[in-house]
Amino acid sequence: MELKPGYKQTEVGVIPEEWNVACVGDSFNVCNQFRLPISQSVRERMAGPYPYYGPTSVQGWINEYRVEGEYALIGEDGDHFLKWRSQPMTLLVRGKFNVNNHAHLLRGTKNLTEWFYWFFANRDMTPYLTRQGAGRYKLTKAALIQIPCALPPPPEQRAIAGALSDVDELIGALEHLIAKKRNLKQANMQQLLTGKKRLSGFSGQWEQKPIGEHIDLLTGFPFPSSQYSESGIRLLRGSNVKRGETDWAEDLVQYWPKITPEISKYKLETGDLVVAMDGSLVGRSYARLRPTDLPAVLLQRVARIRSKTMDVGFLSQFVGSDQFIHYCDSVKTVTAIPHISSADIRKFVIPIPPSIKEQTAIAAVLSDMDAELTALEQRRDKTRALKQGMMQELLTGRTRLV
Repeated sequence: MELKPGYKQTEVGVIPEEWNVACVGDSFNVCNQFRLPISQSVRERMAGPYPYYGPTSVQGWINEYRVEGEYALIGEDGDHFLKWRSQPMTLLVRGKFNVNNHAHLLRGTKNLTEWFYWFFANRDMTPYLTRQGAGRYKLTKAALIQIPCALPPPPEQRAIAGALSDVDELIGALEHLIAKKRNLKQANMQQLLTGKKRLSGFSGQWEQKPIGEHIDLLTGFPFPSSQYSESGIRLLRGSNVKRGETDWAEDLVQYWPKITPEISKYKLETGDLVVAMDGSLVGRSYARLRPTDLPAVLLQRVARIRSKTMDVGFLSQFVGSDQFIHYCDSVKTVTAIPHISSADIRKFVIPIPPSIKEQTAIAAVLSDMDAELTALEQRRDKTRALKQGMMQELLTGRTRLV
């Protein structure tokens, strides 16, 4: 492949001609002498304000510190090395803190500490690892210091780190806002779905009733797997039902050839609520079907809830609530595969306003909050994707800031 003018081929890939390549040990100081292993039982007796870090996160807080300043951490051992595409391999830590003996501690002198943090954040380290039993890997200090690293001039390191840090701060701000909005929605659900807080213009006594009196509940048909086809109508299985949404990923989709009179009643409709009736997330896996989910038919071990006398939006807020989760946890059969029955679902008791207009109004308020949360989550996800694209461009020098 012909190189663009101003670029060169190196052991870390194609980089700008002005960039250098050097081993980690020649470019950064490894400060493992500051590490201190402290057992959890000892940490519990010395609780305090200073974080105690492991290779990927804070492990606890203690009343003394051994390290002060700005350092980058990278794991010495663990299974996180296999998740380098989705999980950062490095941490950037500032202030007063502690580190256990499962992370290497690095600091820049002639190069920025932040540069090490960003350059190795999502980099495949497996060529430099040794095995420690099944699925567990070790990055020794001897291997770490020999890893090659691309090194722009310090001003360019600073500009790249600054740009990526700005995007990180935006993601952090969005995460904080999402958490705040989620807590606000939860507080409103606790007030509005119990009648403790009434919307303007509504009055009258609420009643506690099992939802079975207000719904048409159907469990799926046992479609034989031997007759699945490569196309046709989608089968909605428990694996397609996630926390509040459906998942039609290619590896999760199974098809039935066509609708016949025998199975026509299992055909799903827009607005139907579906609940997975078994699995580790029983009570947490539900969805309200959208037009894009259809056509589909219902497979066994999934319940379809269709409202008869209630606002479906109001009902769906309860099926997606912590109240339903706690209820399912209390009634589920705990075997190798936890499960609930259709009778369990029908017996779920909820408070119901006297008029469907109030149900609809409450559902509209909570639905608006859901829509705001969804928009924020989409913005956060797009910003994360933007950050990944920026890292691929900036950390290789394909896009220059200086």
